[in-house]
Amino acid sequence: MAVPKQKQSHSRTNKRRSQHTITPPRLRTCPQCHSPRLPHRVCPVCGTYRGREVTTPAEPE
Repeated sequence: MAVPKQKQSHSRTNKRRSQHTITPPRLRTCPQCHSPRLPHRVCPVCGTYRGREVTTPAEPE
C-alpha cells in the first residue's frame, strides 16, 4: 500500500482546498417574463422553454 514519505505542507494543503468553494447558482432572465430562472430549465413563473409554453404556470394561492 502506498504511504507518503513526507508530511504535506500547510500551504500545499491550502492550495488544494482553495478549489473547494461553493459557487452560487447562475441565473438567467426569462426572455418572456424577464424573471430569474436557471439556465436550460422551464421558467417557473410563465412556464415557457425556448419560446413555447411547456407547462401551465402555477396559480398563487
